[in-house]
Amino acid sequence: MSSSVYIAGVGMTQFGRHIERSLQSLADEALTAALLDAGATRSDINQAFYSGVTQSPLQGQTAVPGQVLFSKIGLTGLPVWNIENACASGTSAFQLAVQAIRAGACDVALVLGAEKMNIEDKKRALALFEGGWDVLTADENTRRLVALGEGVDVPEGSESTRPYSRFMSIYAAMCRHWMKTFGTTQRQIAAVASKNHMHSVHNPFSQYRQPFTIEQVLAAPPITYPLTLPMCSPLSDGAAAIIVCSEAGLKKLSVDRRRVIRVAATAIATATARAADDFENAVCRRAAQLAYEQAGIGPEAVSVAEVHDASAMGEIMAVEYLGLTPMGEGGAAAEAGDLSVGGRIPVNPSGGLECKGHPIGATGLGQIHELVTQLRGEAGARQVVGANVALQENGGGLIGFEEAVVTINVLTR
Repeated sequence: MSSSVYIAGVGMTQFGRHIERSLQSLADEALTAALLDAGATRSDINQAFYSGVTQSPLQGQTAVPGQVLFSKIGLTGLPVWNIENACASGTSAFQLAVQAIRAGACDVALVLGAEKMNIEDKKRALALFEGGWDVLTADENTRRLVALGEGVDVPEGSESTRPYSRFMSIYAAMCRHWMKTFGTTQRQIAAVASKNHMHSVHNPFSQYRQPFTIEQVLAAPPITYPLTLPMCSPLSDGAAAIIVCSEAGLKKLSVDRRRVIRVAATAIATATARAADDFENAVCRRAAQLAYEQAGIGPEAVSVAEVHDASAMGEIMAVEYLGLTPMGEGGAAAEAGDLSVGGRIPVNPSGGLECKGHPIGATGLGQIHELVTQLRGEAGARQVVGANVALQENGGGLIGFEEAVVTINVLTR
């Protein structure tokens, strides 16, 4: 990168069902923690970048959500940007903050994401995901994507009778597509979920902290084959904040330089009209190639990764596209323990979205929080020994056969 950019502080709430708490209280907790971590005050912040997706459909805050929220937690008068990029909103906001630092527009920037997704009307909450693709062709989108899973026998009793997001049917179709194409098995997908639930036991910020064996994942209530409940991310409330600085900005803060993390690369790519089996040109792979080129490394240099696993299948697809395993071998790697803490390339030591939770605008920032913690050597029982290069992948929305957008960040000590 042309100039050095650093993460000086991180903070987040526990993700979960916070029915009794306001969005303001969640945001204030994350901000206060990040400022304390960075040795900063509110007056040190030059610009602020806010990511929130659900305030408009669920709370009716159709405009200026960042300014409204920041005015309640002591941040007024400074430039504020509101960023919506589906489930990749948080890291899209982070990348814009990095660009502002690199451009010399500011020395200290705040990135904050917050969501209140749990409401009394769960069907209404689930319906908000319907906005993550071309809403004018929703039925056509569904038919095209569900067709990916045709030709796989679906066992009797493997479909939930309870309502779930249409996107879970699409994730299931992607699972079946991998089963047909690469021989990925339901047990391997369950191994990803089991591994992440085991990791989450040691993460105090995680929504779920209950361990599951592979057999327990397979025996859990079904969503739609091959997905069971522990393989899928929940609706979550929560907030996360990151303080990003230039070298000059760091000198203004009372921060321990030994805990500062460098942003080695930040990249973003959007969907193309590729064929379903054109894996080489997948949006995740293209974004990863850009990030590796910026950082001057290859996937073999990565010590630890946090990837977007709205379902367990998402992790398998991500590690393959990112080059952390060969195509078609992500499931086998998970089953062999290669992706576990203590394995060859630990993935989602936080527990991932399946366990830590998925409050859309805060999700990517929560991933960065985990990777900063890992690189500092402060992750306790889930610590990846010797972590020095961290990779983060965050995707959102759907266009064609892939995510509408994927963001990739590489962080180093």
